[in-house]
Amino acid sequence: MVKKIVRKQVHGFMDFIREQGVVGLAIGFILGGAVSSVVKSFVEDIIEPLIGMLIGSGDGLKALAFGPITYGQFLTAVIDFLIIAAVVYFGFKKLGASKLDKAANT
Repeated sequence: MVKKIVRKQVHGFMDFIREQGVVGLAIGFILGGAVSSVVKSFVEDIIEPLIGMLIGSGDGLKALAFGPITYGQFLTAVIDFLIIAAVVYFGFKKLGASKLDKAANT
């Protein structure tokens, strides 16, 4: 009797998670947090110096400015975001996590 009640509750909980897309949200959150520091280091240590060599500045993107408006730091944040978004998207697809959500399968 208790076993049936527990099984029903667990089944209901799993249905809730699948219907609400919680799995996709959790995977995106975990992957985004995990790759954030790697991507930040990649952009700051590899991308920025390469761009700095191209524009002739040792500061990389941080040196980019239009008059008093410095937009290099903003470009760094945009590059970070795009790389993290790509990693999360392709990781989500590779893991097949979209199959776990009922909403995506109906």
